[in-house]
Amino acid sequence: MTQSKYIIHDQSVVLDRQRLLVVFGLLSIALLITYIDQQSIGVVLPTIGNELNSSSTIVWAGTSSMIANTAFQTLYGRVSDILGRKVIMITSLCLLGVADLLCGFAKSGPQLYAYRGIAGVANGGIMALSMMIVSDITTLETRGKYQGILGSFVGLGSTIGPFIATGVTRSVGWQGTFYFVSPLAVLVGVLLFFLLPPQAIPKERLKTKLGRIDYLGIFFSSIGTILLLVPISGVKTQFNPDSAMFISMITLGSILLVLFILHEWKWAGLPIFPFHLMKNPALAAMMAQNFLIGIVYFSLLYFLPIFFQAARQASLLDSALLLIPLVVPQSISSALAGIYMSHKKRYGEVIWLGYVLWVVSSAVQCLFSRTFPLAGIIVVLAIEGTAVGLIFQPTLVAAQAHSPKKDRAVVIGARNFTRAFGGAAGLAIASAIYSNSLVNHIPTGIPTAIAVNMKSSIFVIPDVSDLSDRQKNLLFDAYVDAARSVFYMWAGAMGLCLLLMVFVNDKGLTRNEETEKDEQNDSVPGSESLTSKV
Repeated sequence: MTQSKYIIHDQSVVLDRQRLLVVFGLLSIALLITYIDQQSIGVVLPTIGNELNSSSTIVWAGTSSMIANTAFQTLYGRVSDILGRKVIMITSLCLLGVADLLCGFAKSGPQLYAYRGIAGVANGGIMALSMMIVSDITTLETRGKYQGILGSFVGLGSTIGPFIATGVTRSVGWQGTFYFVSPLAVLVGVLLFFLLPPQAIPKERLKTKLGRIDYLGIFFSSIGTILLLVPISGVKTQFNPDSAMFISMITLGSILLVLFILHEWKWAGLPIFPFHLMKNPALAAMMAQNFLIGIVYFSLLYFLPIFFQAARQASLLDSALLLIPLVVPQSISSALAGIYMSHKKRYGEVIWLGYVLWVVSSAVQCLFSRTFPLAGIIVVLAIEGTAVGLIFQPTLVAAQAHSPKKDRAVVIGARNFTRAFGGAAGLAIASAIYSNSLVNHIPTGIPTAIAVNMKSSIFVIPDVSDLSDRQKNLLFDAYVDAARSVFYMWAGAMGLCLLLMVFVNDKGLTRNEETEKDEQNDSVPGSESLTSKV
């Protein structure tokens, strides 16, 4: 296949304030629903595992969603360039509604994991398209404010999701959480169908549009990602690292991802991943940072509740409460960061401060123990949440400031892909670290039945009512040691993110019309831009 030039139509429609607030409100609610769906499941994993007799594999309820999210993340930018943002956004919302309904009907672990995978595909689309559409309906100068406010809904969804899951699980069972999300997703999709303005895409035959999609790139990226992440996620639980199956999947997945890179770089007519932009050191550094952020953030939201339940014997409700100091400051700092960037037309100092705070909080987190003061935990999580809010959306604004306007959508897709890939890999790596550490630290002075239960159901705390105080201390110390092993990994990843900031320069957020025009007409492999006046 040789490269050719395709026209990428500008879908930006800068709205008046009244319409902007309505559409932006719906997009924010859509993102809120996505994070409720994604983050609510963590606190009830032990309950679901027990009811479905899948305690040893229940982490796949999160991993399958993250893997699917990652595998299909690259296609949303280019496919929405071709078919339109509105079509892909509404399709993703409806797909989430169907997927969550199926999750509620699941009768076994594998069924649930499959349906969570479908939900992951939908969530990825909603996350990507909400950010793309906000970029389409705002100017670069005001984008920081709106992206910052949009990012606050990430924290809000992460805050209320665990409470919804806890309350609903206690009242009607874990299935109720999925039944709660499903109709909301469909409702927002219907409202956007009527209220989201049409994009300036010329009418063409559907066959012509579908012919522009990079199917080979989608195949290489999705199948390669799945083959690589599935065995990593199940290492030493479902997969022996010395087995032929493990080695074959890792090898084939790696080959497909190498082919994906070569295909997108050299041969794709309309690349779904903008490798040509990686020549920019700042963009390359930000993509690497997003991968590391994904590793830390998504595994953090899963493993902090597990740590609280296992190491501090917290209830489901208490585990959810202890996440508030993390996610509420995230929402506040994200909104404030957006306002600051729009006012100052800068983002560099915001991101620098975010990484410094995250490194410090991650380092202190390594000191968490059964006796670490609760007030200290709350302060550390508040600092960490503030750091997340100063990084998530500001790095998106920075990435767009460093890229041509015509690559706006694929830059968002690439950024979300690297973060989701990091999230899937991070959840898998953290699970492997936690599992291996727990198994290695099982105390010898406890009954054999409990030791066997700890090995087979690592995320379920065994009944300790018959143990002596000494045995209880030994058992809970084992869970603390396992969690601390994961915390060390988080601290190292954030330290590397801070080091990568030396490559990220602040270009500012002021862009004149001539610069916009020049950027649109830049010669980029596989694309050329055409601005449509609206």
